[in-house]
Amino acid sequence: MKASRVIRALAIAATGALSLSGLVAPADAATRSTVVVHESNALTSFNGGTPDTNLVTNTDVGYLTGMGFNYYDNKRNLIHNTTFGTYGTVKVSGCVFAVKYTVAKGRVWSDGTPIDGVDLLLSHVLASSKYSKDAGLGDPGNANVNPKFYSGGYGGPYDSHIVGNPTLSSDHMSVTLCYDAFQPDWEIMGPGPAPVHTLEEMGVQHKSALVTSSADRLADKAAFLADFNSQNTAHLTAMGDVWSNDYNITTVNNNTNPLLFVGNGGFLVDSAVSGQSVTLTKNARYNSGPALSGKVNTVIFKFIGDSTAAAQALANKEIDIYSGQPTADGVAALQALKGVKIIGGTSACFEHLDVRIGKSANDGDTAYTGPFAGMTQRAKDLRTAFLLAYPRQEIVDTLVKPVNSNAVVVNSAFLLPGQAGYDASVKGSGVSKFTAGTQTTRAAAALKLIKKYYPKAKAGSNSFTVNLLWGAPSNTRRANEFAIAQYELGQVGINLTNSGGTSGWSGHLDESKYDAQFYAWCPSTVSQTGTNANFQHDGSNNHIGYNSSAMDKILKKLEAFQTPAQLAADYTAADKLLVSDAVTLSIFQHPAVTAYNSALKNVKPAPLTPNTVWNYWEWSY
Repeated sequence: MKASRVIRALAIAATGALSLSGLVAPADAATRSTVVVHESNALTSFNGGTPDTNLVTNTDVGYLTGMGFNYYDNKRNLIHNTTFGTYGTVKVSGCVFAVKYTVAKGRVWSDGTPIDGVDLLLSHVLASSKYSKDAGLGDPGNANVNPKFYSGGYGGPYDSHIVGNPTLSSDHMSVTLCYDAFQPDWEIMGPGPAPVHTLEEMGVQHKSALVTSSADRLADKAAFLADFNSQNTAHLTAMGDVWSNDYNITTVNNNTNPLLFVGNGGFLVDSAVSGQSVTLTKNARYNSGPALSGKVNTVIFKFIGDSTAAAQALANKEIDIYSGQPTADGVAALQALKGVKIIGGTSACFEHLDVRIGKSANDGDTAYTGPFAGMTQRAKDLRTAFLLAYPRQEIVDTLVKPVNSNAVVVNSAFLLPGQAGYDASVKGSGVSKFTAGTQTTRAAAALKLIKKYYPKAKAGSNSFTVNLLWGAPSNTRRANEFAIAQYELGQVGINLTNSGGTSGWSGHLDESKYDAQFYAWCPSTVSQTGTNANFQHDGSNNHIGYNSSAMDKILKKLEAFQTPAQLAADYTAADKLLVSDAVTLSIFQHPAVTAYNSALKNVKPAPLTPNTVWNYWEWSY
């Protein structure tokens, strides 16, 4: 699953001393101090902030290892983390709209370095195209060459509306941001802290061990500030290489550079076994967020793609928290377990199907020339046929309703059932052409369109091939989704390939060899603009090369104040354009099934990412 969010800089993942450790043996609740959390996708990077690494597993690990100004609870309330610092709007002469962020005194990184406003400045580097261009770090809008900081933060409302660089206070504890207009999502657009001294140490000084001298660490932070202010291209380029590439590892042991894992979260990365697990240990210097319960010393993320195998691991007490993509059999197995509690519901994560139109905004290497390329009538007809024949209702009925009997097909790319404006959008977008009738009648309509270009098309004709990107081979539900789709599309002469799935699929979303892809967006915020990056021509989450000036104009309006009526009208207009251009269809919301060791207290799954780990500090046995 991909984490969908209002683009903002992510704190770099953190760790302390390194040691190789595996899963611990089960223990009595009275003495147990380890929580093992199930993840259905394996970690691909310790930096979830690039377009290629924006994966829920990556950001879940980052959430435990980094702490900023706010977080969401399980009721979608935005909670101000005043332990770390405070923020609010301020009056600034000559500035239309300004926000000031102040780090609380005494906050420290895991290596003992004080946290201050200088640590907030990297966020600007990661989200301001102007800064990137002015500093000689590349134009983030150029699809042919990646910027030196290959960040997913460019192209959002921050990028569009920030004025100048952040202003650092004289005591270095605060930064003030100036915008050219009121920003409706200003609370979640703010800077996140990053240990900038470690970037200076790794990128410029090429250090590979924790710096023991506090004076040296402070000097390194001062050097970063000087590089930021002077826009030192050589030094920033070196740091960009570290930020963009060095965190993209999946094995961590005694030979791994510990500077990669300095952080301020409650836990620190201790070790990782590629494709299997990541082990975190308590941060002894943690003082940036809610106090830890004191009962949990170790958190292990265990990667198990198959839901049945994950349920068995829970039964064997090899994991303590299961939350994934269960099949009906998987839910039944969970319900049969003793000593396990189950919490159900519906997640904000939603499965969707995207059709490639052109070269990805994030990948300038390969042009897309497949059957859906461009905006010709032929391409739009074939995309429409593909979406018409795609068996969304059958997928929901067969795979989702056995888990959640109230599940429905989702028919908006911007809103979910029950949200204000959803019904109006469905009524006004024209999506009814993809829902009217039955699978049989929709398939007949699809075949009619295909015959315009392939007169001999029929069931089994394989008139044209669609290479479909989807999840890991071990993900049973997604394998079943593919199998259902492959059969039904075969009935209209479309040869659907990639039956084995793709390991590390999220890193392939930009590749032009795939004609379409299905996966899940998992919102991490409540915002007007959270979906913009998916469909803006230069959006960091626009993996399919969709480029529409009409869509860009609609999305631009979402960056300003909107009445509920205006907001609903804009979402409807955006959905209508996606339907007309045959770009994407949502499929279903993920059924939320969290099962956990009944001895573990305060597990409170949330609809937004990070779903199960948002309140890790409350866990105890």
